[in-house]
Amino acid sequence: MTKNNNQYSKPQPTNKTILVDVIPPKTSKEESSQRLDELENLVKTYGGMVVVKVIQKRGMPDYRTYIGKGKLEEILNENKAYKANLLIINNLLKPSQIYNLGETCKKQGIEVWDRIDLILKIFAKHAKSVEAKLQIELAAIKHTGPRIYGLGLELTRQAGGIGTRGLGETNIQIMKRHLKRKEQKIREKLKHYDLVQANHRKQRRNKDLKTISLVGYTNAGKSTLLNALTNKGVYVADELFATLETTVGKLYLPETESIVLLSDTIGFIQDLPPDLIEAFKSTLSEIIDADLLLHVIDLSDPLFESKILVVEEILSELGVAKKDKMYVFNKTDALTSFNKEELEDHFKGFSPIFISAHKKEGLNELIKKLENHLEIAHNTVNS
Repeated sequence: MTKNNNQYSKPQPTNKTILVDVIPPKTSKEESSQRLDELENLVKTYGGMVVVKVIQKRGMPDYRTYIGKGKLEEILNENKAYKANLLIINNLLKPSQIYNLGETCKKQGIEVWDRIDLILKIFAKHAKSVEAKLQIELAAIKHTGPRIYGLGLELTRQAGGIGTRGLGETNIQIMKRHLKRKEQKIREKLKHYDLVQANHRKQRRNKDLKTISLVGYTNAGKSTLLNALTNKGVYVADELFATLETTVGKLYLPETESIVLLSDTIGFIQDLPPDLIEAFKSTLSEIIDADLLLHVIDLSDPLFESKILVVEEILSELGVAKKDKMYVFNKTDALTSFNKEELEDHFKGFSPIFISAHKKEGLNELIKKLENHLEIAHNTVNS
């Protein structure tokens, strides 16, 4: 266990956090460090302050507490010096594991979250539109709902006896029905936004407007690129999940004297909850319906290749893995040098291009490539 002395600006004492990552024994040092660094960045985005970081290597998670009784006692003893009040496990936990951890940790006033809880909290913090807030609420119900059932069953078992057992089961059914009704109402409201988005896409097709969708790992610079190409004025911040809503801007292509639509969508991250992907399906429809995907990659990230794989896996889940793609290597201004020829050869199947969206370098070449690609695709369709 190591103490982390890096404090964020304007630390919030109510979010003093202990981070725990449980990883397989064969996980490399580089990967384990990257996982924990990303979790710390998520905490920073949320507004918390990390006081302790723990990596635990084990073949199988503990059935009751995920991290095991001994490790939990060790963490709580260490915490007496730091007085954290939030424990985040960098994994997806079962409802019973969260409950058992919470029961032990509440003695020190510590709340317990898993990785998905943290991501949902960040999404809730950044959501601005009614649609995004509804999508997050839906994902939260899907994620935390089973915990309510588990809690009811646990209380029933602890109380024992015939009389209390029937009451406990009744309460569980009441909670289930309440959440089911709530979920149905949210889905009905989201149908309206689905229809609006679908109508917009239909109008674009009727006008023969081509659509290019920006995809990529969160904080790769998609919104910065959208702003640089369209002057859309999208909110940009050096933090994870700064943008949730889909934004569409117009891009003028000078050689063909035509306009294409450029859409920016939610950024991806490893272990992105399936419930969250499902909840944001209307937002992600922009990716599914796009004529071309621009996969924006942070070239300054030492682990950019592993993050490319994460994005490709999610695109595969969405059923668009084979859609036309171009790899846009961004943030070249943050590097003193890089092997451009090697990268061009390695990713030649994705028409790689190198830019700095922040410095607006390489954008003319990118636009030319887009024009050539769309013209070739158009000629292929009409041939």
